[in-house]
Amino acid sequence: MSDCSSSGSDEDLDPESELLDELGGTLSKWTNYIHGWQDRWVVLKGNILSYYRSADEKEYGCRGSICLSKAVITPHEFDECRFDISVNDSVWYLRAEHPLLQQQWIDTIELHKAESGYGSESSLRRNGSLLSLTSATSGLSTTSTSSFKKGYGLREKLAEMETFRDILCRQVDMLQKYFDNCTDIESKDDIRRDKEAAVFPAVSDEEEEEFPTSRPDGDYLLDNNSSNEKLFLLDSLKDPIGIDFKGEAITFKATTAGTLSTLSHCIEIMVKREESWQRRLDKEIERRRRAEDAYKAALTELKKKPLYGGPDYEEGPNSLINEEEFFDAVEAALDKHDQIEEQAERCRVSQQISLTSDKYSSTSTQKCLTKVEEMVHSHMTYSLQDVGGDANWQLVVEEGDMKVYRREAEENGIVLDPLKATHAVRGVTGHEVCHYFWDTIFRNDWETTVENFKVVEVLSDKAVIIHQTHKRVWPATQRDVLYASVIRKIFSTNENDPDTWLVCNFSVDHDSYPPSARCIRAKINVAMICQTLISPPEGDKEITRDNILCKITYVANVNPGGWAPASVLRAVAKREYPKFLKRFTTYIQDKTSSEAILF
Repeated sequence: MSDCSSSGSDEDLDPESELLDELGGTLSKWTNYIHGWQDRWVVLKGNILSYYRSADEKEYGCRGSICLSKAVITPHEFDECRFDISVNDSVWYLRAEHPLLQQQWIDTIELHKAESGYGSESSLRRNGSLLSLTSATSGLSTTSTSSFKKGYGLREKLAEMETFRDILCRQVDMLQKYFDNCTDIESKDDIRRDKEAAVFPAVSDEEEEEFPTSRPDGDYLLDNNSSNEKLFLLDSLKDPIGIDFKGEAITFKATTAGTLSTLSHCIEIMVKREESWQRRLDKEIERRRRAEDAYKAALTELKKKPLYGGPDYEEGPNSLINEEEFFDAVEAALDKHDQIEEQAERCRVSQQISLTSDKYSSTSTQKCLTKVEEMVHSHMTYSLQDVGGDANWQLVVEEGDMKVYRREAEENGIVLDPLKATHAVRGVTGHEVCHYFWDTIFRNDWETTVENFKVVEVLSDKAVIIHQTHKRVWPATQRDVLYASVIRKIFSTNENDPDTWLVCNFSVDHDSYPPSARCIRAKINVAMICQTLISPPEGDKEITRDNILCKITYVANVNPGGWAPASVLRAVAKREYPKFLKRFTTYIQDKTSSEAILF
């Protein structure tokens, strides 16, 4: 994981500015079920996670972004390199190259989420928390004020309370000073009286009249009997420091009355609003109850019908999809494929392959040719045996002349049911059926399940090795097959029995096409065995297609590999094999109706 460096010393770096730096790295992101995991350049800046197709394409803009404020980061239960980021119904599936990188990404994302998300201290500080909080709550404090007089809202009354508080504080301080000064003057008067009593003896009233204690101006008294002159303050009866006590008392009383009146008004407003607030609360509770009910209903519906598309719902050992849902998804995908084939043009671009060039004589080729002989002999010995007396074969489909049998078999939980079908088609020969089934020139004309195929090696003019990739049927993983395909005419040893044409397809290995991680390599052993029965025409008439009947025996042993449920595989086989036989034989009849008979 790389980051964009910033200039300056470490001491000058702000922790918040570090969080705003851009961090980037390569992660694998799940795109869709067609393309799977793809490498993407993922960038983390602030609380925004974005991704680009590559680091070189950043200038063209991001392909998607997600806000981490309310995101949920979940490490995968089984995959140590994977983690999911979800916001509501949007989910990003991401994979790192190593578990340590996965943990590093998770820790870094969680850090940015915690430091840059809603409600964090840093985000409030950056966005002006006081103004934001005040403006956010102002709407609540003024709600439902239309029933009150203008200027008498709760906020205005609270402001008045603040003003009264300041006035009361100043008045209390002023009165306290007044009382303190009164106390000081009283103490000084007591001291002065004590001193006068000690200096002057007691005199009679006549003497007191003879020697007045104050001058006409009433300011000072001169003591001639003392060696020191003393000045006595005689205006102690005035208010200390010029305070108008009566005025202050009246003002204090008015202020407290105003405070009590405003407080009473606030209480009255709150009582009147209580009913409105209660109604709002009831509405909010009801809204949340409906939201919870809707969420529970949606969750229940999701459990019944999962949101497919993520990697957790693909075929695999830890798939979240059950067998019934797996079958429904496969059936829906097959129906869609059928609709596409019905709407497609009947004429397809054929792949022209020369089967007569390039002879090979390698050791692997010789081994393959030896196996061809073994497979041909095995099918001629066992595949034509009657299944009527074998209790292990179960008749699963019967439509007219077509009968499909199945024998259940499993190995390590994988379905390996051998399948055998018999059919009778009029107007075509066994050679024609096997020719169109084997020749790759006509493969795309009748095969609807193949995405692409290629001839890997030509063993002879009657044997080739083919690599074939089948169309994906989601949620199953895509399959491919590497097999040898041989066409052979088997001459009858009894003159009363018809000759037999056979096409045998069986899996082989080839150095040029090893198994890939994109597909599961299936193993097959398939045989198309055809015999032509001719009913002689009347008289000397020529044999026409009305006199021809082809008996077809189709045998298939397929090991699909992977983790697809057994019930789904059996249901799909029961549905698809009869459709294939009817589609293929109809194609042969249409193809040969205007051609000469090929025996």
